[in-house]
This record gives sequence, structure tokens and C-alpha cells, in this order.
Amino acid sequence: MKWIVGLGNPGSEYAKTRHNVGFMALDALADRHHISINQSKCKALIGEGIIQGEKAVLIKPMTFMNLSGETVRAYMDYYKVALEDLIVVYDDMDTEVGKIRLRYQGSAGGHNGIKSIIQHTGTQQFNRIRMGVSRPEPGHAIVDYVLSNFPKKEKEALTSMIESTCDALEYAMKDTFERTMAKFNG
Repeated sequence: MKWIVGLGNPGSEYAKTRHNVGFMALDALADRHHISINQSKCKALIGEGIIQGEKAVLIKPMTFMNLSGETVRAYMDYYKVALEDLIVVYDDMDTEVGKIRLRYQGSAGGHNGIKSIIQHTGTQQFNRIRMGVSRPEPGHAIVDYVLSNFPKKEKEALTSMIESTCDALEYAMKDTFERTMAKFNG
């Protein structure tokens, strides 16, 4: 079984923001596989289903980004799942819009959701898919930038990036994360 955590902020006002690409990717994956993400458990909305013949649990923390680790820890403790089976999907300003980057370890890189997960799991070693949102222009506040919607000119790159993320998640269901990284990090 794989458990996939998409990071974002709850609430319709955040639905289409850069910080919510993790939620967008999980929603798209759920649509592809007819999974409803509507069970309320472990401070999250959860959906369970079969992807590529394997059981998958899709998890959207409802704690707000900075407390995402609370959901990860609660799910781990309650269901006794292995950290090796976790994949976290989130926004990354060091990757350009439209691109994804897969890693199996590393620091939070200034991302508060990842910082919270590292704090609550006690390790930096977990699988991740970083979805590019690019950096703001100099002089723009980072918090305002990540909480802003994608402009029309980036819609095509956003859609393509969500599709690539879903493809990578599907591939990771049936193969190792190392091979998935080799295939999707291009």
C-alpha cells in the first residue's frame, strides 16, 4: 500500500493558489481512478482506492500547510504504516512552473509543510514530488505569491505538470521510487 499526501490549505479561497498544487494533483489522481477524497480522519480528508493494482490512500491535510506533519504523524500512528510507503506532493519555488522534481530525502528548503513533516516524523528521508511554482519577481512577498492564483499564461504548464505528477505517482505504485525518479526527473 502507498499513502500519498498532497499538501495545501483547506478552504475554497486557497483552492487554485500556488501553495495548493499538491491538493490539485491528488484531486486529478482521484478523478483518474474514481476515488472519492471525502472521509474525515486524522485531521485530513482521505480517499482509498486501487491504483495500478495496488491499494492507495490519498490524504489532504486539513490543518493548514504549517501543521501538515500533524496529519502525517496521526496517520502513521493510527494505521501503523511505513514511512517508506509515503509520497508527499507539494509546491516548490526552486522548480519552474510546469516541471516536477522527485527526491527521496532532503531538507525542508524553507517549505513550512515539509518542515512540519520532518519535525513530526523525525527524519528527512521520505519520498517527495516537488511541483514547480517558480519564484516571485524581486520585491514581491513570498507569502502573497504562494497564496496567489496561477495567471492565465501559466494554465497550460500547470495542467501539464499536474498530469506529469499523476503519471509519476501511478508509476511509483508499481515500481521503486528510485526508478520513478530516474524516469521522471529527466
